[in-house]
Amino acid sequence: MKTIAVIGGGAAGMIAAGKSAELGNNVILFEKNDRTGKKLLITGKGRCNVTNACDVTELVQNICGNPRFMYSSISQFDSFAVVDFFAGLGVETKVERGNRVFPVSDNARDIADALVRYMKKNGVKTVLNAAVIEIAAEGGCVKGVVTKDGFTAADSVIVATGGLSYPGTGSTGDGYRFAKAFSHNVTKLYPSLVPLTAREDWIPELQGLSLKNVSVTLKDGNSVLYRDFGEMLFTHYGLSGPVILSASRYVLGKYDSGCKLEIDLKPALDEEQLDRRLIRDFEQFSLKAYKNSLSELLPQKLIPVIVKLSGINENKKCCEITREERRCLGALLKSLTVTIAGARGFNEAVITVGGVDVKEINPKTMESKLVKGLFFCGEVLDVDAYTGGFNLQIAFSTGIAAGKHA
Repeated sequence: MKTIAVIGGGAAGMIAAGKSAELGNNVILFEKNDRTGKKLLITGKGRCNVTNACDVTELVQNICGNPRFMYSSISQFDSFAVVDFFAGLGVETKVERGNRVFPVSDNARDIADALVRYMKKNGVKTVLNAAVIEIAAEGGCVKGVVTKDGFTAADSVIVATGGLSYPGTGSTGDGYRFAKAFSHNVTKLYPSLVPLTAREDWIPELQGLSLKNVSVTLKDGNSVLYRDFGEMLFTHYGLSGPVILSASRYVLGKYDSGCKLEIDLKPALDEEQLDRRLIRDFEQFSLKAYKNSLSELLPQKLIPVIVKLSGINENKKCCEITREERRCLGALLKSLTVTIAGARGFNEAVITVGGVDVKEINPKTMESKLVKGLFFCGEVLDVDAYTGGFNLQIAFSTGIAAGKHA
């Protein structure tokens, strides 16, 4: 029987510990918090989007950072395996828009508690309030871990410490420090799936406004970085919501270049269809002031900003608006442009981009190519994906791979 030390009691760490113990190993999990699964409890706004109900190819297509690295581990434990795994632990799931999988209860605690049950059933010893100080190795082989309470011998060590996102949950970059201690390369780290800040002074006027069914295009000069369709939210500092969080992955390190986000407020209408719609509205409200004519077209909170940006006199009667003015308004509605100034920090980021260089990790086993018996899984690796359950799928797939092979 081998002794396996797992560092970190998040999604990747718990499933890795449970799998390793299920295979007959003596497993000790070290968690620096007073409970496991702390970050899991806040994922998906507390509902926990556990995976995405699609095949291996589509899962990998939704991975932004080092997708090819993930083929092997996802093939070993795909999204359908995740659903079956939790069903076996008494947690039924449901599929929502975009194939997002949630527990039927809409309660992330059910997922965290199921992973704890999985570990207990297989005899994992969980040590809470136990921060690992260093990983001990000798002659290129792992020997154990050191905490404030002393040394614990181990045949293998699985590092599942997370990244830097939501540091209040314990993700403070410990895994990167462990990796660097063994000469692993850690790539540049960025907050991602994170709200974006904007330069325009009218943005705070729209604070709290949520827009559904809009199309966004992120551009760096004439180069299109990203396109998406869905829901977004205006905040006092800039932009948030699902399409913005996904867009944030593509603006990393480009904040000084003045990237623009173009928002199509009426994606269902092309320019000519929108112009005909504006003609009808202006005819219907022909004697009304322009500022009072857009209530059937736009949310109330957005109207004053659009009126101001259009450059049309707000008190001008609709029947007096020229064709050129109407066309300019239509162009504005099809491309409301926001200049991206930056991103909110790791405190608000769903994930970390960057991490332990996957060129130095065996993609089938998650074992280090530099140190025998040292494994990495989850967010600590330089692998990341869009929103939609894909990042938890990475955690579960890499966790299972590490647990099986440690």
